[in-house]
Amino acid sequence: MSLNLRAAKVCIILLLLLPNSAVAQEWDKWRPIEAEILALKTPTVEKDADAEAIFWEVRVHDQWDGYTLNNILLHYIRIKIFNERGRDAQTKIDLAYNNKSRVSDIAGRTLKANGSIVELKKDGIFERTIAKASGVKVKAKSFVLPSVEPGDVIEYRWREIRSENSANYMRLHFQRDIPIQLVKYYIKPLSSELIPYQMRTATFHGKNTPFKQEINGFWSTTMSNMPAFREEAYMPPEAEVRAWMLIYYTEDKKLDAEKYWKEHGKDVYKKTRSQMKANDDVQKKAASLIGSASEPEAKLALLFDFCRTQIKNIYDDASGITADDRVKLKENKSASDTLKSGKGDGGDINYLFGALATAAGFEARIALLPDRGDTFFDPRFADSYFLRSRSVAVKVGEKWQFFDPASRFVPMGMLRWQEEGVAALVSDAKDPIFVTTELSEPSKSARKRTASFRLTEDGTLEGDVQVESTGHFAASFKEVNDAKSTSQREEELRENIKERLSTAELSNIVMEDATDPLKPYTISYHIRVSGYAVRTGKRLFLQPAYFQRGFAPYFSTASRKHDIYFDYPWSEKDSIRFELPEGFVLDNGDAPGGIPGDIGRYEVKMSLVNGQRILTFDRTFHFGGKGTIFLPVSSYSQLKSFFDGVHQGDSHTITLKMNDGIQTSKVTK
Repeated sequence: MSLNLRAAKVCIILLLLLPNSAVAQEWDKWRPIEAEILALKTPTVEKDADAEAIFWEVRVHDQWDGYTLNNILLHYIRIKIFNERGRDAQTKIDLAYNNKSRVSDIAGRTLKANGSIVELKKDGIFERTIAKASGVKVKAKSFVLPSVEPGDVIEYRWREIRSENSANYMRLHFQRDIPIQLVKYYIKPLSSELIPYQMRTATFHGKNTPFKQEINGFWSTTMSNMPAFREEAYMPPEAEVRAWMLIYYTEDKKLDAEKYWKEHGKDVYKKTRSQMKANDDVQKKAASLIGSASEPEAKLALLFDFCRTQIKNIYDDASGITADDRVKLKENKSASDTLKSGKGDGGDINYLFGALATAAGFEARIALLPDRGDTFFDPRFADSYFLRSRSVAVKVGEKWQFFDPASRFVPMGMLRWQEEGVAALVSDAKDPIFVTTELSEPSKSARKRTASFRLTEDGTLEGDVQVESTGHFAASFKEVNDAKSTSQREEELRENIKERLSTAELSNIVMEDATDPLKPYTISYHIRVSGYAVRTGKRLFLQPAYFQRGFAPYFSTASRKHDIYFDYPWSEKDSIRFELPEGFVLDNGDAPGGIPGDIGRYEVKMSLVNGQRILTFDRTFHFGGKGTIFLPVSSYSQLKSFFDGVHQGDSHTITLKMNDGIQTSKVTK
């Protein structure tokens, strides 16, 4: 059981009495620098490192400011710079924060190899907006450490305040973008005989030292010789490959994992069964929706589509319901309330679907699911933290099937990709069980793309394009675009295409069903790309795979550290028609070879029609067959070979030549 609000209020009273000044005084002081650190010539953790942290220390505690409970982190890091690359990478600092946090008390300095010190001036600290690797823009306090040269040591410290927050279920990382000799956390747990909760920790992908008692109620733990954390393309979630520790508060019920999940599943059932009660109103609605449908799947489809299309999710950013509106809304206490109001949060919508399914004669339960986009769930960890998503499990025959109408863009028979292929806890009054959710096959998430182009003798390509997306492709696109204006969507499309085709000019853009939960997401546009085909003398060199033009290979490195992980299986089907320029004929028309396989498959077919004036190009691809989206790093060479073959096929170029009466080549399929 996690630390609830009532317990938190008790903790706040206690925190008023806890001294924090000693912590601040110690943190506010620069430490002496050892002569051997200044003299250090080579890194100790990773031999080729450009820079290495000597230590990174963080003090974690909660503090009451008179109004709210805030989580405080005091950071202090010292870094040795070995070369110019290390200097360039480590001296420009961005301390990011969001609207629920702030950064203050920044101090920094450069310790020169000759023993002199250059302090960071206060006017050298400024605020700006930065884009993270995920593309999300955040605010940051930024500064540049002064006068840094290879051989110097830099250090800086800052205070991070997370408003209206506590250290409960807090993640503490042990790795940065450079290797670290010593990582040390000082943690001050909340404790009182009045509170039945104790702080616990769980460490993932590393081994920290046993906690040691420090002054002022703090406890410390360390990890030594930590390698740098580096992202790789298509790797598992960061929490699956990076060393970190979870802090959480829980009641010590002395239950093993199996007993814990049994009790938790029973408790969820007890708390949710009233919300899925099928009263007279719900039963009447279920009967009217089902009508003459007789097959179980048909009945559930009618109930499912009603819930996701006719009940408005108040937290959907495209619903038109503001935060002020939500405050005024009356809380739904039952499925009947949600049915009457026609709106509710995600839980309300799923409860209504469960009640309608129950009214239709099905056995329905709330199921708890992990998010494999965050980390991979391990039921040996006896706490509900990693099972925070909910869906409705409905028994069809002898099999539990899972439904989430609250995710309005996810088709029936699918869940959000983060919840497919995971162990879901199906609640029950007597015997809760774990059931693995189904992973959608590649055909469920498909991109179907068509284009009709005219190629001119100077290499200009012009024509019409249509892209239709289904499944997880469509759900992701719609979730991102449903609240945007038409002009915003069009501008982003232009930017995306110009990233790979710099001379592209788009017009007549139409984006259909960006907010429709039932239909595929379809984009069409007219495009003109000057210089698409390269003209050299009497020849034109054409890459037929228009939709892949300009993309880099999936995997660019010869070796790899992390396992390989794709979000979900997917498929692609491209059909392109090229009208060749007058006076040109095919000189070299061999088609790229296909790559057979069950897990992944790639095939290209080309042909000439209409008196050899029209070239057709058809490409099919899928990956994730047999539910294969996770591959060990030992498979990297084979996997890279497959995707390199796909990229080579997509980059394949054919040659067109001005017709001079010479016999021309035929397309080799």
